[in-house]
Amino acid sequence: MRLKQEIPAFFGLGAAAVLTLCLFASGRQVFASEQPAFAKAPARQAQAPAPVPAAPQTQPSGPELAITAEDAVKLALENNMAIQTERLSPQVAALALEGAQAAYAPTLFSNFSRSSNTSPPTDFLSVSGGSNITTSGNIRTDGGLQQAVRWGGGQYQLSMVGGRSTSDAIRVPFSPQLSSSLSASYTQPLLRNFKIDGLRQNLLQQRNQLEISDIQLAARITQTSRNVRTAYMTLVGAIAARDVAQQSLDLARESLRQNERRVEVGTMAQIDILEAQAAVSSQEENVIISEANIRSAEDNLRTLILNPSQPDFWTARINPTERPTMTAQAVDIEAAIANALKNRTDILQTRKQLESADISIRFAENQKLPALNVQANYGVSGIGGTQNRWSGGFDDETPPFIESSSQRSFADVLRDVFGNEFKTWSVQLNFSYPIGTSTADAALAQGRVQRQQATLSLREQEMAVTAQVREAGRQVNTTHQRVEATRRARDFAQRRYEAEEKRVTVGLSTTFQLLQAQRDLDAAKQSELRALIAYNQALVNFEAVQKVPVGGF
Repeated sequence: MRLKQEIPAFFGLGAAAVLTLCLFASGRQVFASEQPAFAKAPARQAQAPAPVPAAPQTQPSGPELAITAEDAVKLALENNMAIQTERLSPQVAALALEGAQAAYAPTLFSNFSRSSNTSPPTDFLSVSGGSNITTSGNIRTDGGLQQAVRWGGGQYQLSMVGGRSTSDAIRVPFSPQLSSSLSASYTQPLLRNFKIDGLRQNLLQQRNQLEISDIQLAARITQTSRNVRTAYMTLVGAIAARDVAQQSLDLARESLRQNERRVEVGTMAQIDILEAQAAVSSQEENVIISEANIRSAEDNLRTLILNPSQPDFWTARINPTERPTMTAQAVDIEAAIANALKNRTDILQTRKQLESADISIRFAENQKLPALNVQANYGVSGIGGTQNRWSGGFDDETPPFIESSSQRSFADVLRDVFGNEFKTWSVQLNFSYPIGTSTADAALAQGRVQRQQATLSLREQEMAVTAQVREAGRQVNTTHQRVEATRRARDFAQRRYEAEEKRVTVGLSTTFQLLQAQRDLDAAKQSELRALIAYNQALVNFEAVQKVPVGGF
């Protein structure tokens, strides 16, 4: 302010002193903005704080990936290493089930043998006239089909034998001799192994294990989906927090510029802009920290959704297109508890383990029964070759000689077999039972204890599931109330800051009070943002806790 009249220096100083004393005597606070221009001492031009240099890039900037939360989940299902690993478990279990089923596949078998035997005489025909040594040879082959029957625990075997044998013994009517036989046998348990045996127990257990592997895969997918959504919301929250910090920095810089203008025109003292400069530096630090939080959240999300073998895995920039919103949802805790007790993966897995324990108990109870098996055998045979009729050889004067020979071909042998000419059959009943405590008794007692243990574990899990669902539902309601409360607090802080800014403009407030209002507004915005992120994450957890355990893998 410039005076239009010339006033003596001593008169001006005296007037200023009197005015100051009057103000102090009245108890009114004196602000620098209310001092007249002629009372302002010459001051140096305020220097703005040096801009903070940008942090050096620790990694090259790659392509930008703009995705929604659903897109992130789809990428995780395709690229997540944990899911890819878990997907192999059902394949392993399916192969084990195929191995158990292969026990009931029919089996072809075949044997071939050739032998020769030279023996001393064993009867009077061998020692009468001629050599006392008998030489014989044999070629034998057999083949057939055998199979375990799935129902009843029985098994059957069909086999056919063919052979050719030679002998120089007088008592052998055919040399060479052609032979063939066809036989069938069936063994059927009547008590032990009738309802269940080791093969069927293994088959049932492997089926249960396959279902458990499917449940574990579903749990892994659900848990990964929850982790991805949580990481996505964390990144969204970090970006929003950076935006809030940047807005606070812009406000602090604008406040500093206004204070610098007031200093220039003489309505504010030089010392009053130091707080504004400190506030700018503090907000710049918050922006730097927020940027670091974004990079950390981005790396956490990329490890969940991107393929680590792609060349731009660490350089791709993830840009979430969604922003935290407030979408109120009704929470039915009782219905959620019922759904969780029915469909939670850990509950389903424990129930499958109970079924496996029941299978082991059934097998152990069956093994305690006596072994009573009926076996039926039926066979037909045929013989052919060169049939010799011997003569002489009953004294030393007349050695044995072949009087005549006749031929029967192998076709004649097969005709005997399939014509059911020479048949044999038998039926056997076999019984056995151990005296005293058997391994089946110990296995049964162990199985019952294990089932009781699994039952208690299931009850404990059901109680834990109920508590987890209730807590998740409570978190949804609590965070919803937090959002409403922090939103009101942010509105009040915004109105207070605007009012304080007007008061500073007219000289009714100080820079300190304005900066305090600005810090309160910044804290209110951050609190609202944290509550909003917590609410969205609570909704994700409430949905996931009905399917998978808290914490997961």
